[in-house]
Amino acid sequence: MHKAAELLKKQFPGEVVEVIVHRGDTTVVVKPGRIREICLFLRDQPEVSFKYLSMIAGIDYAPQSPRFAVAYNLYSHKNHDRLTLKAYLESDTAPAIDSVAGVFATADWHEREAYDLFGIKFRGHPDLRRILLPQDWKGYPLRKEYPQRGQ
Repeated sequence: MHKAAELLKKQFPGEVVEVIVHRGDTTVVVKPGRIREICLFLRDQPEVSFKYLSMIAGIDYAPQSPRFAVAYNLYSHKNHDRLTLKAYLESDTAPAIDSVAGVFATADWHEREAYDLFGIKFRGHPDLRRILLPQDWKGYPLRKEYPQRGQ
């Protein structure tokens, strides 16, 4: 098992839902409630040292429930290692999760993009507003129910 997954299971035993290894890549599925603490731990734990957040992606699994998830791709320059964290969100109508912008500076723009395109709210984000679309845009274009030809 991936070292980070082992450490997370030990440090956050009730938060790790599943560990998936596919083609050499590890994804740790966690409950969304402590995402900020989990990211801080992975960043500051010397053994894994995931100091770089390369991407945050919103995911719409409609019609499944839970419908929305957020994936975090982390990288350790020290260990030349990658890890994906994934959290399924509890609400299918008002998806939200705590911001990790205070943990990783790059999260600021990635969270704004996920908000803009999926409507996922990041609680505690310093400036959560649209980043790609005009402020008066209606809807979220990457949600599955959004019309393929636009509004």
